[in-house]
Amino acid sequence: MVSFAQAQSPILKKNVTGVQIGLFELDAYHEIRIANKASLRTDVLLFPAIWGGELYDNQSGFALYPAFTLTPKYYYNINRRVKKDKNIKNNAANYLGLQIRYMPGWVFSNHKNMNLPDQINFIPTYGFRRNFLNNFNYEFKTGFGYGFGRSEIFGVDMNVSGPVFDLTFKVGYDF
Repeated sequence: MVSFAQAQSPILKKNVTGVQIGLFELDAYHEIRIANKASLRTDVLLFPAIWGGELYDNQSGFALYPAFTLTPKYYYNINRRVKKDKNIKNNAANYLGLQIRYMPGWVFSNHKNMNLPDQINFIPTYGFRRNFLNNFNYEFKTGFGYGFGRSEIFGVDMNVSGPVFDLTFKVGYDF
């Protein structure tokens, strides 16, 4: 059995950069330590969408739309993981965060005239991150928050807002 406790201190890694893929997104991120148990993560995400069938007049299509996030995180159990000889490489621990997600409404699609409202979401989150093999990781995150958007519908500016749910499971690689 390998012991991590002697080689680790309960302090987050200074910088973690990587990529992750999940069922609903592709993600490039950079996380920087701002305190012993706190970090600030920035993400650039691409969300895919596909459709087709009778509901869409027997047409099919795809779209990609980007988002940008800023998430302060507090890793509340990093000391406990070190005491139990658990691996904390690349910030492998449980955390609480506040995800601020901006979706500029850009759509890349094989269909013309596709648009999404500009959105900003504020989502308190709970998550955990673990490592496997050498630099691979998996991360689970869930949260419930509120979002605000602005769109033009039939030539009229509309403000839309409402609850936002986030449920994510991703597998990734740290550089």
